[in-house]
Amino acid sequence: MKETTAFRTFSRTCIFVLTGSMLLSCVKDRSFDPPSADCAMELVANTTYAEVKNLYVDETMQIQQDLVIEGYVVSSDEAGNFFSALHFQDSPTDPAEGFQIEIDLRDSHLFYPIGTKIFIKLKGLYLGKSKEVFKIGGVFTSFGNASVGRLPSPVVESHIFVACDGKTAVEPTPVSLPDLPKNLTNTLVRFEDVEIAEEELGQSFAVEREETERHLTDCNDNEVVLLNSGYSDFQAELLPEGRGSITGVLLREKDEYRLAIRSLEDISFEKDRCADLVDEFSSNRIFISELADPDNNLAARFVELYNAAEEPLPLKGWTLRRYTNANTEISASVDLSDFTIDGKATFVVSPNPTEFETVYGFAPDLGIGKNSPADSNGDDNLELVDPFGKVIDVFGRVGEDGTGTDHEFEDGRALRNSDVAQGNPSYNIAEWTIYNDSGDAGTVKSPQNAPGDFTPGKRD
Repeated sequence: MKETTAFRTFSRTCIFVLTGSMLLSCVKDRSFDPPSADCAMELVANTTYAEVKNLYVDETMQIQQDLVIEGYVVSSDEAGNFFSALHFQDSPTDPAEGFQIEIDLRDSHLFYPIGTKIFIKLKGLYLGKSKEVFKIGGVFTSFGNASVGRLPSPVVESHIFVACDGKTAVEPTPVSLPDLPKNLTNTLVRFEDVEIAEEELGQSFAVEREETERHLTDCNDNEVVLLNSGYSDFQAELLPEGRGSITGVLLREKDEYRLAIRSLEDISFEKDRCADLVDEFSSNRIFISELADPDNNLAARFVELYNAAEEPLPLKGWTLRRYTNANTEISASVDLSDFTIDGKATFVVSPNPTEFETVYGFAPDLGIGKNSPADSNGDDNLELVDPFGKVIDVFGRVGEDGTGTDHEFEDGRALRNSDVAQGNPSYNIAEWTIYNDSGDAGTVKSPQNAPGDFTPGKRD
C-alpha cells in the first residue's frame, strides 16, 4: 500500500500524561525508518531537458503538456547544506545537462537519496529562469509577478516518482578552473588539485545561520566559490588545509559559478598545498621607448613601452606612474597586470583609444582615459615599476617640473635612442632625443605633428 502524505511528513508525537492534572508534552519524532514508496513502473520519459527549457519565453510559465523527464538525484539535504531543492542530472555518468526542482519537503534525502532515478511529471509545474538558470517547481507571486517557488509538500508525490531501478552510483564529472561549461550547471562535478584560499584558512565553513561564500583556488590562482549554509551540520567545522579533490553540485548565477558539497565526505585534501606560484617577474629589458604630445592633436598622445628581450614577459604586478609637473606624489598610475609584452615588441598605452586608432590606423594595446600616465602635456615625469616595487625605468626627474629642462617634450616627442637596450632608474638625456617647442637644455626645437612625426608600435 502506498504511504500517505501524512506518513511522509515529519510529525510531532504528543503524549498525554495524567499526574494529578493533564500535562501536554510534544516530542519531535525523527527515529523512524523511511517509508518504502512504491516505485513507478509505468512511467517513461518523453522529453529532454533541452526541450523543456525551450518552452520558456521571457517569463515564468505553467507547463500544460503531458511531459515526463527522468534524472538521477545528485544533491542531498541530509547534512543541511541544501534546502528545499532537488538537483538532478540526465545521466549517472557524463551528463549533458542538469536541472533543479524547488520542493517544500524537509529531509527529502529519505525519499530521494543520492543516485535515485526519478521521473517528474511536468504538467502543472511552473518553469522559470533566475539569473540565467532554469528551474521548475510551484509558483510564487509577489506584487503581481510570478516566479518559480517551492512545490507544496502535499503534491510533491504527484509529480516526483521513484523509478524501480534502485539507486545508481553517480560519477562526478571532472572539471577544472577557469573553464567551466554552463551545461554542467546542477550536475555533480569534481575538482582536482584545489585548496582553500590562503586568507580563509582557520575560518569555519560558514557563519552561523548565514549563507557563506568561501573560495577554492588551484595552483594557477584560479578561483571558484565554495557555497556553505550557516545551518549545515558542518557549519562550525574549520576549513581543511592541504590540497586535493572536492566533489559537489555545480551551481551558477549568470557567469558566476559556485560549488556546494553534500557533506564533508565530499572533500579529500591529503596533498601539500600549492607552492607559492611564481607568476611575477622583473626585467630591466622593458623600458619606456616613446612619449607623444602632438602639437596638432592632444587626443593623439601616447606612451610606448618596449621589451628588448627575445622572450615574452607577463606584466603581472607592473605599473606605470606619472608625476605631474614638480609633484613628488604619484598623480596617476595604471596597473599592467592583465598584459604580456612579446619579445622584441612594443606595448602602446593611449588616453583616447578611439582617436588613437583614427590617427595612427591601429588600436593601442591599452586605452586608459584622460589624466592618466599616458596623458602628459610634456612637462611631467614617468616611472615604470616592477611587481616588487623596484623602479626599472624613468623619464625625467621626480620633483622637477619639466618646463625648460632636458626632459620637456611639450608639443613634441621623446624618443629613446635605438642603441638603448634596457631600462635606467636614473634619467639620462644621452639616452633620448627630445623634440619640443622651446629647444632648451639640449632638446630639439621642433614641434611634432601626428601622425607623421611619430612611430607608435615600431622600434627603430
